[in-house]
Amino acid sequence: MDGGNDRTETVAELGEDRLIERLVAGLPTGGNVVVGPGDDCAVIDTGAERHLLLKTDCLIEAVHFARGTDAHLVGEKAMKRVVSDIAAMGGTPKHALVTLALNDSRSVDEVSGWYAGMAAVAASFDCVVVGGETSRLPGEGAVISIAMTGEVLPEHCVLRSGARRGDLILVSGRLGGSFESGRHLRFTPRIREAQWLVSNHRPSAMMDLSDGLGSDLPRLAQASGEGYTVSPDRLPCHEGVSTQEAVSDGEDYELLFTIAPEKTGMLMVAWANAFPEVALTIIGEVTEDTPLELSRGWEHFKTNE
Repeated sequence: MDGGNDRTETVAELGEDRLIERLVAGLPTGGNVVVGPGDDCAVIDTGAERHLLLKTDCLIEAVHFARGTDAHLVGEKAMKRVVSDIAAMGGTPKHALVTLALNDSRSVDEVSGWYAGMAAVAASFDCVVVGGETSRLPGEGAVISIAMTGEVLPEHCVLRSGARRGDLILVSGRLGGSFESGRHLRFTPRIREAQWLVSNHRPSAMMDLSDGLGSDLPRLAQASGEGYTVSPDRLPCHEGVSTQEAVSDGEDYELLFTIAPEKTGMLMVAWANAFPEVALTIIGEVTEDTPLELSRGWEHFKTNE
């Protein structure tokens, strides 16, 4: 008997983005939910002066960090990744819950190092670790999951979905070569820059670059119902990094945002004065269609080579 037609689709075949779309399709929205799944953070209207931001993220050994990596740096990265998402909404981090899942032969010193790194980063952004959970994995490995709250003034909250045709696409800093250089462990979430942006030159849409420009820009464009064009020769690459690597390597943790073209002249001058150590580059334009798609960056559930 041929059971070929009974074969079940796998998550690898579906892909990360389509899997998420399917999982969240039936989730309730409305009420005080300003933004649900699909942005860097969920946004809740609590009736207070500021909206509540909710975000969770996890760090997985052998995916986001190698076994034997300096424990303090691992903890720092775990916390900074979530802070970067709060920054992408124009918000301020407030409280964090940490869940650890690990094998029971793990060194206590290593686990303590993770916590020390997380606590140090949280304190540097006036965020407080208020609790969490620990659990044993049945095999080797480790997962560090952080749930964070933040807050943002409604008028400063920037979503992925606000880009409009004709807006220019900009990126902070430089891209590519994150893992090879170790920058995936040693980066600074763009909280200061994002808060300055939303207060002075509010973007129409914004997100952080964690999976690479080739995966994240299409997500921003899709959320806005638009297309995009990018000029490869304009991409701000780190030294020794190719354009292709700048597009697809990921783990840059820079700001990707769009803004009306008439605002960019003043923005570029003001940014250079406010953040002389951080490049700001116009890389493309929001368009009706996407004539040439970028090579995809990191995606879970597929072979990333």
